[in-house]
Amino acid sequence: MSLRRLPRIFVLETRAEFLKLLRLPAFVGPTLVMPVMFYVLFGLAFGGGRSVQSAHVTTYMIATYGVFGVVGAALGGLGIGIAMERGQGWLLVKRASPMPPSAYFAAKVVMSMLFAACVALLMFSTAFLVGHVRLPLGTWLALGGVLVLGATPFCAMGCAIGAVAGPNSAAAVMNLLYLPMSFASGLWIPYEMLPHAVQSVSPALPPYHLVRLALWVIGVDHSAPTAHVAALGGFTLAFVALAVAAFRRDDGRTYG
Repeated sequence: MSLRRLPRIFVLETRAEFLKLLRLPAFVGPTLVMPVMFYVLFGLAFGGGRSVQSAHVTTYMIATYGVFGVVGAALGGLGIGIAMERGQGWLLVKRASPMPPSAYFAAKVVMSMLFAACVALLMFSTAFLVGHVRLPLGTWLALGGVLVLGATPFCAMGCAIGAVAGPNSAAAVMNLLYLPMSFASGLWIPYEMLPHAVQSVSPALPPYHLVRLALWVIGVDHSAPTAHVAALGGFTLAFVALAVAAFRRDDGRTYG
């Protein structure tokens, strides 16, 4: 295959993946609407004039529910999607085609980041128009960049779930990981209000480190961002290694 054709293959596969999920209301609705709905309910309706640390609740929860939406887009798009396509035999069809396997996974990662960008844009628009949140333009852009790029370790986690779980169990496995992680990382309730036993577990969870980075961008968290970046990088490598091992196991069962 000519190297000049590779970029076009990656672009077309990403476009097809994005359009496929865009036409699935069961994916688009929860992925885009739920984080904004929770932000409106808990940040705007119940937040009132309260503050968390040095930030108003409406500002603080842009970061927390933004991370909640990004993690959901990555885990749902890759974890459930890959597991379903494994069960349907679609990965075997892809293997038989001349398309490089990396294009298949790259398309799903880019798709998750596109949906993460959509989540961030909807969250920011709601916060600005309804919550009257005002941040410098550079802060909005930096927070959006953290949320979109922060989807990377959760894309790797989604690949691992899709490689390990079956098509009928992937959604249950994803929710068993996603929902407790979200609570224990301080995405629903501010970390400072969590029980001490839960706080002791939080640093072992990847969403905790992403939300700390997001809060650092808006000036709430003052811990060293490099430590959180390093932790997210470590989680990414661990999940990639798990996914590669699981896919090699599948190859061994299929091809001997």
